[in-house]
Amino acid sequence: MPFLQVEGAQLYWKREGRDDAPALVLLNSIGTDMDLWHAVLPLLRDRFAILRLDTRGHGASTAEPGDVSLARLADDVLAVAGAAGLAGFSLAGVSLGGMIGMELALRAPERLEKLALVCTSATMDAAAWRDRVTKVRGEGMAAIADLAMGRFLSDAAEPAIRESVRRQLIAMDAEGYAACAAAIRDMDLADRIAGIAAPPLVVTGTRDTSTPFEGHGEHLLARIPGARHVALDAAHLAPLEAPVALAQALTTFLES
Repeated sequence: MPFLQVEGAQLYWKREGRDDAPALVLLNSIGTDMDLWHAVLPLLRDRFAILRLDTRGHGASTAEPGDVSLARLADDVLAVAGAAGLAGFSLAGVSLGGMIGMELALRAPERLEKLALVCTSATMDAAAWRDRVTKVRGEGMAAIADLAMGRFLSDAAEPAIRESVRRQLIAMDAEGYAACAAAIRDMDLADRIAGIAAPPLVVTGTRDTSTPFEGHGEHLLARIPGARHVALDAAHLAPLEAPVALAQALTTFLES
């Protein structure tokens, strides 16, 4: 299995799809790992050279204790893309993955071709995330599991998917979650995203209560030049609730 050692972490990554196709990096949300994209992969493999990685402190990626920043997480993605042989690539990120994507677009515009922002935001309630960091570090992952699950999936999600996501969430490293939650708490994207040069797609979920269109998706569309919008019948983890519709939206956007 490919691992890359970077400052403060060891990152797990995986290449799939066609080597001669356009490169696409897929990033997970906080509290999940690269398997978030599992149901979407069969619909993308024949069209793209796909790179997935577990965000530090998530899945098989490890991390040293302490807060991290979006800048550090964006540098992680750039380092893994380099190790995988991808000079330029498009990126699709869910939630935290989309936040990392926006930071990467501002830090390394020459590397990014297109940017798909899935159920994400440039502005979150810093006080709420400060409380979540404290709670996870003090009481563990079970203390925020009900809150997170209530936002991750809608009542329409299959029970097996819901149970799998919850099991993974509770089992993950609390310090890894808290570190990335601190990156969300401290992000400063809202007044900077007008500088994103990569063509953007904003994907929102009509059942997403964490980053709905109102106050989140609409802000991205208003601030990022040339942004297009697609709404899916899904909650926050759209790759799990609407994999076919999401794959179609991504393919249409990336191949246009």
